[in-house]
Amino acid sequence: MKTAMILHLMLLCIALIHGATTKHYIVYMGEHSYPTTEAVISSNYELLTEITGVDEDARKAAVHHYSKSFRGFSALLTPQQADKLSSLEAQNTCNSCLIERKRLTIIFHAIPERSGVISVIESKTNQVHTTRSWDFLEPGIVHPGGLAGNSYSDNDVIDVVIGVIDTGVWPESKMFNDFGLGPVPKRFKGECVTGERFTLANCNRKIIGARYYSQGFEAENGPLESHGELFFRSARDTDGHGTHTASTAAGKSAVNASYLGIATGTARGGAPGARLAIYKACWFNQCSDADLLAAFDDAARDGVDIISLSVGPTPPQHDFFNDAISIAAFHAFRKGVLVSASAGNSGLPGTVINVAPWILTVGASSIDRIFVSDVVLGNDKILKGQALNPLDLKGFYGVIPGSAAPLPTIPAANASFCKSNTLEPKLIAGKIVVCTIEKITENRTAKSEVVKEGGGVGMILVDPIAKDVGFQFVIPATVIGQEEALELQTYLSTEKNPVATIYPTSTILNVKPAPKMAVFSSAGPSIISPDVIKPDITAPGLNILAAWSPVATKGAAGRSVNFNIISGTSMSCPHVSGAAALVKANHPSWSAMAVKSALMTTATRLDNTKGSILRDPQGSSTSPFDLGSGHLNPLAAIDPGLVYDFDTKDIITFLCGSGATPEQLQNLTGEAICCKIGLVEAYNLNYPSIGVANLRGRVSVYRTVTNYGTSRSTYLPSVELPWGVQISIAPSKLKFSHIGEKQTFRVDLTVKKPSNGSFVFGSITWSDGKYQVFTPIAVNATSIY
Repeated sequence: MKTAMILHLMLLCIALIHGATTKHYIVYMGEHSYPTTEAVISSNYELLTEITGVDEDARKAAVHHYSKSFRGFSALLTPQQADKLSSLEAQNTCNSCLIERKRLTIIFHAIPERSGVISVIESKTNQVHTTRSWDFLEPGIVHPGGLAGNSYSDNDVIDVVIGVIDTGVWPESKMFNDFGLGPVPKRFKGECVTGERFTLANCNRKIIGARYYSQGFEAENGPLESHGELFFRSARDTDGHGTHTASTAAGKSAVNASYLGIATGTARGGAPGARLAIYKACWFNQCSDADLLAAFDDAARDGVDIISLSVGPTPPQHDFFNDAISIAAFHAFRKGVLVSASAGNSGLPGTVINVAPWILTVGASSIDRIFVSDVVLGNDKILKGQALNPLDLKGFYGVIPGSAAPLPTIPAANASFCKSNTLEPKLIAGKIVVCTIEKITENRTAKSEVVKEGGGVGMILVDPIAKDVGFQFVIPATVIGQEEALELQTYLSTEKNPVATIYPTSTILNVKPAPKMAVFSSAGPSIISPDVIKPDITAPGLNILAAWSPVATKGAAGRSVNFNIISGTSMSCPHVSGAAALVKANHPSWSAMAVKSALMTTATRLDNTKGSILRDPQGSSTSPFDLGSGHLNPLAAIDPGLVYDFDTKDIITFLCGSGATPEQLQNLTGEAICCKIGLVEAYNLNYPSIGVANLRGRVSVYRTVTNYGTSRSTYLPSVELPWGVQISIAPSKLKFSHIGEKQTFRVDLTVKKPSNGSFVFGSITWSDGKYQVFTPIAVNATSIY
């Protein structure tokens, strides 16, 4: 606590010294060759002193130092000081680049070690993207490699380390017990950092590392104490989100898990034998860029194999080169770490985030389970509702629309939204209130709080868009769709004294069709790099049960629970992280991108009725911009047959082909890079999907696959043609004679009919009779010439 108080006072002093004109900036300096962290920090202070003029001011201004995976620091600076630092940026001259007509030559230049400023970026705030799901994914999967029916249990120790960057962890959850796990892997270099209500005893052979970072958040938002919410200055989770994601990825089995009796069963993570390293960089569900960078810096150095990140910026994401997550993930990728990240919860086309090709971007879909909370009207008609409603209303009560109970100064339309200070308590007391949605982003729980404060006993929420999301309320309440709303309106308009009751939630399993894409899951195309299909894959993210922090009552409708059911791409991301751990455990020598390829090419496009996966709420058709390569199939990914792979040099080639400037490349990589733009097209990145954002006439796309299936095998292609586009493949078959052999094929795309500015979709599936290697295609056929 003494250290915490000192930090608190330092932040207050910084605010007083610099006043309201300071902002929090990240000074990125790329790779370095300093022998120790201390040497990096000393050099950072020396540089910062040149800007502040006084060493003491430099030390007070500094917030974070990045010294492990890359060099840099963050500091509270005036815009003028930031500009002065920017003027020290190393110049990237391309006079010495060798340009040849038929190949791309990339030259890396060393950056002067002492100044070495690559870019100065204002630190911004990111948001977290807030059981049965694994049972739905694994049993009954028909895998051509012979793994059907197999699964992973708590006893399968795999010694893969998943680093979870989130809101921390509640270590006492039984999903984090270490029974049956062996010693901590020797290669792991992380720490168990103690703090408020977090001791060395809170780490074990499951949670093998724990760190926390608050300096960036406090520099931008003020001391943690000023926010009026419960927190612990340690890796202990008071928001619940981090506990949920960590247990989803690698939690041990917990029998009789439920949310207040709802969804009772055995909860477990995807890789229960994997280890967890916790990096708490988010507070009150908000995450500073500067803190996220510090977490990435430590995680990559600590020796994690996978980073699970259920966090992202507000869309649209503008570029890779000034985006802290993209830069940090690039350095992790360089070190062989797979970064699995949520695609975002904005729901609309073009809003997908975390879209860098070196990131595995995850959308959200449903499982075969729904939570039903029906309404029974006084005329005995039943309205189908869905909610997480553990409360029993016990009897019938009068029903009144919010629009019929406005305060004297409030328009009826405004009162229908059931917002604070809009409803007349005298009219709603003792009644069930019918509320509506004004914006899809509204807080549904808050509406029930308003009804409760006014004396209402229940709530029926009309929400046609998000009716399948399991919302939680403080009074008996449920959510109905448009068809039910019309039935309710008819009843209210014809019955003089309408009454109703709301049943507590019952859990329905084996629902069909499933999965479906969740209404909130952000969709492509990526506005930054439309030649790369994003998201990459989808996984369960709707109404997911997992461990929770019992003090995080705000995220559980005011209730203290050990397990919670929540939705978001935040929940789908750790499903993929857990599956990636299984693949890595079976193929420890594989690169991060090979693991990513295995997950993508084995994903399924069919639901449990053998039909194409649809999208909520209307059951509309989907495309690769919704579900990427398909729905996660974790067991099939362990044995994918063929694998696509690419490395750092391939990424530089891709960025050059995308038109990146030398300055942009330096911002990302930390090195001076010169390249001939346009000689290698961006769509020729060896990605497990094929995208061409501007298909004119005929284009040839190249891909290379590595054989990890049967040593002697021959693969034949099956093609699904995009509308108006002809496809030919050469060679017409891929013959392999040994494991590890590589084969390159060419895909010729020819426009027969322009698609009028819209993308059209197809696929290629390579099969040898045992394996099915799927590659989706998305092209914008702009012209036949």
